[in-house]
Amino acid sequence: MGAGAELGPEPGPELEVRPALADAELNALFAAAWPEHEDVSFAPVLERSLAWVAARRDGRLVGYVNVAWDGRAHAFILDTTVHPQERRRGLGVRLVRAAAGAARERGAQWLHVDYEPHLAGFYERCGFRPTAAGLLAL
Repeated sequence: MGAGAELGPEPGPELEVRPALADAELNALFAAAWPEHEDVSFAPVLERSLAWVAARRDGRLVGYVNVAWDGRAHAFILDTTVHPQERRRGLGVRLVRAAAGAARERGAQWLHVDYEPHLAGFYERCGFRPTAAGLLAL
């Protein structure tokens, strides 16, 4: 490129549905994004998931979302996580929309998500509409 040429925006992280994920990389992402996170094994979660979507930049895991399900028509978005260095660039919305597509392709008819009030705008940008729901702490 010649001097003064515009480079354009930096390409976003690459998304992949149901890639192999190691506990170490998931725990590193969660520790960066959630200060109270303690290392866990993700194998039991992934074994029961309908799908998950991972985002990588230069081979490093920078985003993740899980899709749990009831085995039939209902799927549930869980653990939407974006590395702090990648936030506010649309990656979270891309992850959730890709998860919705993966759930649809696998036969889910409804996609649910629970969120705190400050995340309402984010999930609306992902295509969700608010509904009444109940919650019981166990």
